[in-house]
Amino acid sequence: MSSRTVSIPDVQTLFKRHFSYTPTHLVRAPGRLELLGNHTDYNEGLVMSLAVNKYINIASSPRTDGKIELVSTSFPNPEKFWISEFKKNPAAPWADYLKGVLDQLRKRGVNFSGFNAAVHGDIPMGAGMSSSAALEVATALAVRQLFPFGLGETGATVPPKRGRSHELPPLGVVEKMRFAKLCQAAENQFVGVQSGLLDQISSLFGKAWHVMSIDFRFLTVEQDPMIGETVIVCNSGVKHELVGGEYNELRQNCESAARKLGAKSLRSVEPKLLAAKRSLLTQREFECAHHVVGEIQRVVFAERALREDDHRQFGQFMFQSHESSRDFLKNSTAELDLLVELARAHPGCLGARLTGGGFGGATINLLAHHQDESFMNHMATNYEQRTGIKLKPLLCQIVDGAA
Repeated sequence: MSSRTVSIPDVQTLFKRHFSYTPTHLVRAPGRLELLGNHTDYNEGLVMSLAVNKYINIASSPRTDGKIELVSTSFPNPEKFWISEFKKNPAAPWADYLKGVLDQLRKRGVNFSGFNAAVHGDIPMGAGMSSSAALEVATALAVRQLFPFGLGETGATVPPKRGRSHELPPLGVVEKMRFAKLCQAAENQFVGVQSGLLDQISSLFGKAWHVMSIDFRFLTVEQDPMIGETVIVCNSGVKHELVGGEYNELRQNCESAARKLGAKSLRSVEPKLLAAKRSLLTQREFECAHHVVGEIQRVVFAERALREDDHRQFGQFMFQSHESSRDFLKNSTAELDLLVELARAHPGCLGARLTGGGFGGATINLLAHHQDESFMNHMATNYEQRTGIKLKPLLCQIVDGAA
């Protein structure tokens, strides 16, 4: 979506300008940052994640002719289609994420009719914040506002009742996870991207000034406070293709390693077992498994450090995570390595690592209190001197999940 600064009034203005009336409903879903736990989610592992103050906003109103019309500030042409036909349009691939959610809602027996919707966002591209998942989550919540429904294990249930101010009750923990799974299915089955659940869970379960600890074996979310530190994202400015091939290759090697080790997933593999049975694996399988097994342990130790308020030790696990990603998973780049090197040289930086899937993109940096301005100047100046690329570090606030 667009990288311009966005607010709810902006999306209302877009809606009114295009449809010539005021929208009845507004929702927004935040982007996310992976703090620790690189490529552990699909190995039934542990991830620490944040919801951050960059959003996808949707303004919407119902219509009665059985059509859905979508407009976005990031793309020039509106997309219009009948509610009976969810087909991909090569001229508007961004709308596939919304159509995928609508398709999944229909498969679950959710009844809805036509509506108009305006989409406006400020999640920067290439920064590992997952604008696609935020768009999916915002779409599901927009439909819930327009045509209230409950979501059970097998499909639609009794819709929630509106309160005195016409508001719907917030989603409970169990239903949030069902919404996350629905949005993941939309991306997997309609869009055709084999993503995990991390992005959708992070957008839905975020809590201001808290880190989410997500267990992907049991699909549970715990939240621990992180107060007094600053999170800054540094985008390398190097465009890269994602990388479906590289992602799939990493995933296949991890799954193959688990099978050869006799485990359901790498979550069940201890470092001693991996070392003892290394000869069963190819070199690449061992490297991927070594990273994932170690990364899961790092998350466990980092959770303990966070609860003990030892943020400096927490930051060391971030540096270790990046080194493992670089040396074993091999999903870093020269630019990301340089960003981490420069961050480590700043006295106020507690920890830094690549974030997201890697292969380019951005780093996440944890800063001691009141060090943000000095750090951003340090990074921008030195990165440009070393690469010739202008860097605009992004200060992020940890926020509540979608609403």
